[in-house]
Amino acid sequence: MPENLRDVYAQKALSQIPRLLSLQDRNPYSPTYGCFKRTYWLDKVADFPDALPQFGVLSLALAYCNEMPGNMFRDQPKVREWILAGMRFWTEIQHRDGSFDEFYPNERGWTGPTGFTLYAMLKSYMLLRDRGEFPTEFVDRLFASCRKAADYIIKWDEHGVLANHHAMGVLPVWYAYHVLGDEDLHAGYEKKLEEFLSYHTSEGWSLEYDGADIGYLSATVSFLGKVYKLNKDVRLKKVMEESIEFLSHFVYPNGFYAGSMGSRNTLHFYSHGCEILAPEMPLAGRVADALLESLRDGKIVPAELQADRYFLYRIPEHLESYIDYGERSGDAKLPYEREDFRTVFPSGRFYIEKKGHIYLIANAAKGGVTKVFDAHATKQLTSDCGMLGRTSDGRVITTQWIDSEYSFEPREHGYSVSGCMHYVPANKLFTPLKFILFRLFLLTFGWHTGMAYRIKGFIRKLLMLKSGKSGVRFERDVTIQGQSVSIVDRIKLAGGVRLSSLQIGDEFFVRYVPQSRYFQSQEFDTAPTILTAEQLDELHDRRALTIERTFTP
Repeated sequence: MPENLRDVYAQKALSQIPRLLSLQDRNPYSPTYGCFKRTYWLDKVADFPDALPQFGVLSLALAYCNEMPGNMFRDQPKVREWILAGMRFWTEIQHRDGSFDEFYPNERGWTGPTGFTLYAMLKSYMLLRDRGEFPTEFVDRLFASCRKAADYIIKWDEHGVLANHHAMGVLPVWYAYHVLGDEDLHAGYEKKLEEFLSYHTSEGWSLEYDGADIGYLSATVSFLGKVYKLNKDVRLKKVMEESIEFLSHFVYPNGFYAGSMGSRNTLHFYSHGCEILAPEMPLAGRVADALLESLRDGKIVPAELQADRYFLYRIPEHLESYIDYGERSGDAKLPYEREDFRTVFPSGRFYIEKKGHIYLIANAAKGGVTKVFDAHATKQLTSDCGMLGRTSDGRVITTQWIDSEYSFEPREHGYSVSGCMHYVPANKLFTPLKFILFRLFLLTFGWHTGMAYRIKGFIRKLLMLKSGKSGVRFERDVTIQGQSVSIVDRIKLAGGVRLSSLQIGDEFFVRYVPQSRYFQSQEFDTAPTILTAEQLDELHDRRALTIERTFTP
């Protein structure tokens, strides 16, 4: 393990470059030369080359152009050719409207496959250009594709509010302006920034569907930070500082981060924005250091654990964090390291309190997801994601669903939340026939950009947002009593509803989010309370049941 903590960034990233190159078609005589979608060009099990894997060119460009410990890819002529091959293939798979696909053909994705890969191409171009190594005969072709992609991002939006996608839209449009120099692109940057700012709250979090997601908030800071590095826009700095102050509460005493506290359950930490801001904001450096130690210790989801689709994000994030490692300034403490305090975020409906050994953090917007830590021993006492059960007719219900109608009441040393449990959307799977019909529908209607957007909006609603209230009510009271935490749950049945099973607590997730549900060792530190047959009988007889638990360091 490297002695210099900064070197962890380089070690984690460079160890994944061989895997990345193994995904790329490196045969110059192949019709798919430069494609990073191995399942398409080699395995033949995918029927289209989605654009997102082309993001891999940025990892290669950063490794090729920068000195860092253990970097065997620096100044390798073959790596330069593979970078250019990847960029050329990117231009070949672009739709006429400037967009690219990610999850399915004719998706015409917005800032994921189009915006993020546009940033990768522009940044890679800048790196090679500054070394005098970008071929002049390819410049016009690349710039034409980049301009079309930037225009597409400026013109379109997406169904459902994902603030990190809007920040991701700001990033490539600024870089397109920076490289291409067209004032229309600067106007586009202003437009995209104003759109993003409308989703950022004064509490420091930005909207992800229907609440705050802590993992994606770090991504927002990173995307804006990449712009701030070149453009010292005070609006960007303000958002970054507010966001870092907010997300610092979710750097946990046991070294883990985010997860089930957020609206999208993500565990990842994007470090580049904190590194860029570290010289100006001591807390940014403290957050980066704490989570760099976590990365070293395997407590931040590493690239090697992620699927081919998503490990692509981690590599350049680590490389850019190494390159732009910020000088630490001043002294700052994470919230759990500070003196006793109590903070309530009424808009986001978060409750956070440090009292002696206890560090309690809760998201009442998600039905009272609660984490309790022993801050002195740096241990997790419980991760309680609420209730999860099954009705007698087979439907899954949970308290872990964001609902604006939940009642949230902060108290002096705790809080309460109540409302109706929600049905969990059905876990829909493809059959061969359904998959064929889906592809035919996409090929028939997806050629039209507007129709493609409506299709994607329907899919997102079906998989991620659709829910319904059940006939089961809940009340959760959480109280710090001395140096213990009491959690009291009350369940009330309405009508003829009956439950076949119900668990309270433990780590679990119900919303469909591709970048979530990675295993972490802290899952071993908590366990559910499962209602016994006798307790279920009592619940059905009395139509109500109370369960009380206490957690003590």
